[in-house]
Formats: sequence, C-alpha cells, structure tokens
Amino acid sequence: MKYQPLTWRKGNRFTLLPEASRFLPAMFEAINNAKQYVLVELYLMESGKLADQFIEVLNKTAQRGVSVYLLLDGFGAMGLAKQDRERLLEAGVALRFFNPLGLHSLARNLSRDHRKILVIDGEIAFTGGFGAVDEFLEAWYEIAVRIEGPVVADWEILFRRLWRSRLARADDKRGPEPLPKQRKAVAFEDGATGRAMQGRGYRYQAIRHSLYQQVGSVQQRLWLCTPYFVPTFTLRRRLARAAKRGVDVRLLLPGSKHDHPSVRYAGQRFYQAMLKAGVRIYEFQPTFIHAKFVLADNWVSIGSCNFDHWNLHWNLEANQEAMDERLACDVQAMFERNFSASKEVLAEEWAERPRTQRIFEWVFGTLDSVITRLK
Repeated sequence: MKYQPLTWRKGNRFTLLPEASRFLPAMFEAINNAKQYVLVELYLMESGKLADQFIEVLNKTAQRGVSVYLLLDGFGAMGLAKQDRERLLEAGVALRFFNPLGLHSLARNLSRDHRKILVIDGEIAFTGGFGAVDEFLEAWYEIAVRIEGPVVADWEILFRRLWRSRLARADDKRGPEPLPKQRKAVAFEDGATGRAMQGRGYRYQAIRHSLYQQVGSVQQRLWLCTPYFVPTFTLRRRLARAAKRGVDVRLLLPGSKHDHPSVRYAGQRFYQAMLKAGVRIYEFQPTFIHAKFVLADNWVSIGSCNFDHWNLHWNLEANQEAMDERLACDVQAMFERNFSASKEVLAEEWAERPRTQRIFEWVFGTLDSVITRLK
C-alpha cells in the first residue's frame, strides 16, 4: 500500500479511553482477541508489574499462533531486563529496538522513537501517551484513543516502515522479521474523518504545523494539555493572539507532581506573558498528568507529541487527529473534569510569586535556551 501523508480519511470510529483503568483493559482485550497479527510500538518499557502484564498477554497471543511484533525505543527500553527480553523471544514474539545507543554521533543518539502504536489485525488501533512502566498504573494520569476504520491502515504503515528501517535492530543483529500481509479495515457509514499525523524531528514538521494551523484558525475554544510546557516562540505567539481575539484559550499543565521539575520551571517563565494575553492556565493537582491532547473547536488531537522544543526537534511522534463531534464532546467533558481537579493560576497571584520561584524559572529557562540553541 502506498502511503499518502497527511491524508484525511472518512468512515472512522474513535473511542476516548481516559485513564489507565480504561485503556489498559481495552488494549489487552483487543490483543487477546487478535486472529492474525499484533503490532506494538512503544517508547517506554521497563521491567515491573505493568511490563509483566504486557509480556504475559503478548506471549499468550504469540503461543496460540498469532504473529506478534514488538518495536521498542533503544533508550526508552533500557530498563527492560534481559530475562524479560528472553521471555518474549522464547514465546515467539518478534522483538526489535529502534536506534540503540552507540558510539556514533550525538545527534543520532538523541533521535528517539517516542510514538505509541498498537495495531490488531489491521482493523483496530490504539494511540496515546502510554508506555509499559509502572507509573502508568498509579502515579501518572494518561489517556488513549481506540481507532477503527480506514485510518488504521496509516497507523500500521507507520509501524511497518520503522520495523523495516536500518535503525531497527535485534540484540543479536538479525535482520527484521518479515511482516504479514497488511489487512484493510472497513469504513463505517456513520464514521468520522481522521488522519494519522506524524512528526520526524526537524526533518518533518507536519505535526507541529497542523497544530499551528488550528491555533491560527480556531474560532471559539482552544484547550491544550501537555506535560512539558516548553513551547516554541511561534506557538506562544499564536496562543496569545488567539486569546486576544476572544478565543477561550486554556492550558492544562502538571502541578508540583512532575517527573522533571526543571522542565516545569523552564515552562513557567512563560506564564506571565500568557496570562497577560488572556490565556487561562490550570495546574493539575491529583497526580502527574502525562497526557497530550488538544481540542480546537471540534478538532481533536491525541497522541505522543508534547509540542515542546525537544520532542519537535529530535523525536519520532504521531498523533491521531479527528473531526468528530462526538469525540470532541467526550474530550471537552474530560477537560472539564480535569480543570475541576486543577488549581487555576491567576495573574495577580502569579505576579506576587516568591523570589525563589523566579530564580528557578531563570536558571532552568536559561538552561533550556542554551540547549535549544545547540540544535
């Protein structure tokens, strides 16, 4: 199948799965019901309770004759123990790693596969910000979307291209295992329009430009959730302009529970300008919010991309975009629940923040600026 990038496809169904208690059982059920093949692509996989669950369901599926392929990032899977890798191989799971760290260029080592893709039989796909690490069971808030319809083929092609890439390797240097013939999903008469949007670091910026286009043309609301708010100058400017022209612009960001506090400080240096422009900022309180999703009028984007400098420049990313009124309503309700569980940052209170907070913003903001200029 020839891949047509950026293609909107009709006849799809999208199901929002907020929180691991919803998306993990749904993914495991889909894998258990697979008849032909299962394709899994993850950035993070570390030995632990959740990895054990993934390994068990993948191994059982492979042992009953279904072809199972697991593609992990060479850096993000460094915490996957050798015995767990051997368990997968012994069960018949085809296992490969994208771009293992090596004695080559720094730029190549920094290029990571940050995508999250699960495809079953060419008929069902899942994406989001999930990984197979224990933090997703309790400590982190994450979401996923279940995808059915013609756009599943594009998610599968993303996987197939990387599986065959020269950067995808097995530990024992074998060539990539042959993939089964791709199956085609049916279109639903009442289905919605969607597309699989990708980003390939600085070489291919479609995922970034798609968001910029939506922010520039949005009419009523622009709500954005990201765990690492270190936006480009262009995105900051467009968010501010949208707010100034009367659009309801809101940011849902992590609070003090953060896996990288320095990144939070680096992003907080932009709060004052955002608040002054009329952007509303909410910091999520219950847990670290690791999810990445955007609602612009009835346009929805859910996936792996954080829309920060680092992700956009170095990583392979992929988001599901949809023009689906039903999905937009579900995402709106999810946003509203999360806003209620957040603390809104008010301009007058932020202006009175302590000196230590300002120092941290300056230190980590300066460090981020230096790293950005090294690109």
